[in-house]
Amino acid sequence: MRVISGEWRGRKLLAPKNDATRPTADRTRETLFSMLASRLGSFEGLYVADLFAGSGALGIEALSRGAEQCLFAEQDRDALDALKKNLATLGATARADVRAGSVLTLGPARRSYDLLLLDAPYATGAGSVALDKLGRLGWIAPETWVSVETGEKEVVEVAGFEIDAERKVGKAKLTLLRAA
Repeated sequence: MRVISGEWRGRKLLAPKNDATRPTADRTRETLFSMLASRLGSFEGLYVADLFAGSGALGIEALSRGAEQCLFAEQDRDALDALKKNLATLGATARADVRAGSVLTLGPARRSYDLLLLDAPYATGAGSVALDKLGRLGWIAPETWVSVETGEKEVVEVAGFEIDAERKVGKAKLTLLRAA
């Protein structure tokens, strides 16, 4: 796994040692960030949340491209260790807020985010459940972009959100949403 673009382009990222998480493949990340760049223009100054963060590859990619701050939420201990090592190696800890625990335990947001990146375990529906809850807790503003990565045959449906785009990449499907 490597950072695809920006300040840390080409830098290697550690993956968790166990099989509890499934890192997003470089090709899938590249497709996702191409989709986002065409809609956002720039990542400069954005506040991002990488939920079900794993190694933090998605949030780190956003930080590398200029995001101001990223909140990372992850509950697996090995993934948290890899995430913290990746942030330290890149010198990104000052721009990161790491939350150890389930996304579903996050409380009301202190502010809305510009971009939410959800990469929940496939075939669980956890991404949709989390998005529904976060929408009710102030994490999402009308201008917020949301990315949900699922297995290629899964459907993302959350009340109050509209699908802007979907792309299949290998065994993954990327869905971009906005608040309706």
